[in-house]
Amino acid sequence: MQPLSHPKAIKLLCILLTALLTACAQTPVEAPVPPLDLVGRVSLIQAITLPSQPQLLEIGVLVFTVDDKQQQEYQPGDWIFDEIIQKETRFLPHLLKNTLLESNQWGAIRVVPERDPSLDLFVSGRIIKSDGLNLVLEINAKDSAGREWLNKIYADAAGFGDYPESTRFTLDNTFDASNFIDPFQDVYNQISNDLLAVRDSLSEQSLGKLNSVTEMTYARDLSPDTFARTLVEGPDGLLMVDSLLARDDPMLSRVADMQYRHQLFIDTVDEYYTTLYDDIKPAYVLWRRYSIDEISEAEAARQQAESNNYGNSSGFLSLSQRYDRFKWSKIFEREFTELASGFNTELAPAILELNTQVRGLNGTMEQQYREWRGILRSLFELETGESITGQ
Repeated sequence: MQPLSHPKAIKLLCILLTALLTACAQTPVEAPVPPLDLVGRVSLIQAITLPSQPQLLEIGVLVFTVDDKQQQEYQPGDWIFDEIIQKETRFLPHLLKNTLLESNQWGAIRVVPERDPSLDLFVSGRIIKSDGLNLVLEINAKDSAGREWLNKIYADAAGFGDYPESTRFTLDNTFDASNFIDPFQDVYNQISNDLLAVRDSLSEQSLGKLNSVTEMTYARDLSPDTFARTLVEGPDGLLMVDSLLARDDPMLSRVADMQYRHQLFIDTVDEYYTTLYDDIKPAYVLWRRYSIDEISEAEAARQQAESNNYGNSSGFLSLSQRYDRFKWSKIFEREFTELASGFNTELAPAILELNTQVRGLNGTMEQQYREWRGILRSLFELETGESITGQ
């Protein structure tokens, strides 16, 4: 076989490079999120003096959710990033909890795995988009009476200025978690301010009634038959207390005792989520920093490929330049994927610790939470039965 002449070699190489770049351009990409209004700069409204007792609602921030991908949307290696998203569903709620605590506007605030009958207000979130550059959350908040406080999408964009060089921490540059401000803190500030606006629109009388609804909701969760008639649906569709037992009724005393035990348990649940948050934070910040780098690199590669300088040319020089840019972007993408895999490996012990036994319970934290509620119901029935027998 005769060696190819130089013009033929160039022509063949151009054809191969064109085919390679065309295949790359046809790789499916994640569907873009429609343009949204960004929250911008938001200052957190903080209470100077402690609010009145009825205003000190107890809040449960539920573990966030994320939509499952369709089977046809999956690409090789996507499972690595899915693991990170699942960790985010537990990490981001803690950022919101910390913001609500910092506002000094509320009672106890806990991260919980699901809606809890002992709490006044529940905040749930769905992660629509989350990377180093963008955060889009759908937030819903309802109180124990069924009143909707929020049903809104919050979005914000970060820049390189939100990731100081300290986020490229090394052995010689330790990450300072206490002084790091989350790039999307404005989102959480806005959610907190919006919740406060709704609370302030309600009278203290309405908030007091809400406290009573929560008390009876928990009692009904303990013993549905005993407290079935204490709550009814009002004309506005909200739950209201229809009848109350006397304050000195021993049944209410037992409910209060069970609620105290339950709140000690959900305090423990919240502490476990706090531990997970602390374990995740350094690696997660580093992950986000490299995420924004990867996004920037991919965008630069796209822009250069479309550049009028050589992007539309079929000459050997232009195609080799395009291939060089493509090659380096792929190297960066591979390193980014390896970083994601390392992120999951680094945090595996923390997840395992979160799901180990708590006070003799088994399974994941979510399963332990449900098991505990079942134990309290059984205990309440047992104590009530013993009391009736002895009368």
